[in-house]
Amino acid sequence: MKLEDLRKIREKTEKEMVLRDGKARVRVVVGMGTSGIAAGARDTMKALLDEIAKRELKDVIVSQAGERGLSSSEPVVTVFEEGKPSVVYGNVTIDIARKIVAEHLVNGNPVSDSVIEVNG
Repeated sequence: MKLEDLRKIREKTEKEMVLRDGKARVRVVVGMGTSGIAAGARDTMKALLDEIAKRELKDVIVSQAGERGLSSSEPVVTVFEEGKPSVVYGNVTIDIARKIVAEHLVNGNPVSDSVIEVNG
């Protein structure tokens, strides 16, 4: 292994550690309770992760949570941005998940036709 290879590994690891420490610009939480999973939350989460990776967004953390009591709106996705109200999206399909990444996470514009709640 060359010195340059080790540097690349170190840089990648340092970036991942920053994200694990919660120092990200945006945190996205997918409701993965029973009703969320039944409604397709796994596919929603995979679409979010794939789109974030495709766009190489290094300052976004995606995690999961349990039920929020919004079973009629599952899958539910909440976006937390520092200094801004949290935005809760309902009935998040794969296409809407990709749209959330493109419009909200990249451009800062919530996808208004899928918002079910704004807190803060």
